[in-house]
Amino acid sequence: MSQPPTKPTDISAIVSWLKLIRVPNLATAIADPLAGFLIVGGFYQYENLPLGGWLAIASSLCLYAGGMVQNDVVDLQIDQTERPHRPLPSKQVSFELAQFVSIGLLLFGVVLACVASVSLRDGAPAVIGVMLTAAICGYNCYAKGTWLGPLFMGGCRALNWSLGMVIAGSASFPLWMIPCGMGVYVMGITLFARDEAGVGRRPQLFAGALIMSIGLLVAGLAPLVSMEVEAANVPHWLVEGRLIAWLALWGVLGVSILIRCVQAIINPVPQRMQSAVGNAIMSLITLDAVLVLAFCGEQWAVSVLALLVWFVLGRRIAAVT
Repeated sequence: MSQPPTKPTDISAIVSWLKLIRVPNLATAIADPLAGFLIVGGFYQYENLPLGGWLAIASSLCLYAGGMVQNDVVDLQIDQTERPHRPLPSKQVSFELAQFVSIGLLLFGVVLACVASVSLRDGAPAVIGVMLTAAICGYNCYAKGTWLGPLFMGGCRALNWSLGMVIAGSASFPLWMIPCGMGVYVMGITLFARDEAGVGRRPQLFAGALIMSIGLLVAGLAPLVSMEVEAANVPHWLVEGRLIAWLALWGVLGVSILIRCVQAIINPVPQRMQSAVGNAIMSLITLDAVLVLAFCGEQWAVSVLALLVWFVLGRRIAAVT
């Protein structure tokens, strides 16, 4: 007996889109604005997240996903040669539809940031949303592959943090060390990842790891500086004498990230470099959770850390880089 012809399933189409938006990385897009919102908003007690927090998350998700799709749209010709298995060159997803979706997601992300501005009667969220969109488009269309690429990518991460912060309210000066530090950290990751598909150049890998270290140092000092200057946003969890333990935790996390980088510098083969980059990206969630721990306590920190489940499961479907 002849078997009926197989039809393309809806599941395969969904998987293709999940690969296109790099679904595991969306967990980091949630963690950044959520952490910024919680810290600036002073959420010491575990409670329902206000509308502003959800708007920050939704806007960030749309902008990140739109940026990922736009990245593949712009890189189609390159991917046809170097990554023919990707959804667009393999025609699993229509190029025209991908263009439409990328523009729609980016616009909707800006609209959500504007809704937050209207709700708060404050133009800052809309400005940050527009700046983040411009940085995403600037990276995808112009800066990628140039010396400006890491700077743009770091700027995107810093603005993503800032979106949650400005929606929550007015942040004290030391708190702005966090988005700056995390932006520098991602700048280092971007530089480190430049040659991850081939044989890495040790000077470039070393520079990337060094920049990552500087970013970790700047972000990690934010709680300490907040305590020293008695800022409005006090690291609530640390005032009970846990500063040394927190700094040790941050230090151990930083060392665990950099050890992978050192291994890749010693032996710059694709497997080592991709492992270091993937670990550094995944650690964004852990770093965000540890920062939330300092200012908001264990319950909110665990909530942010739970996004690792999304990341790990999503990585089974789509590559991180």
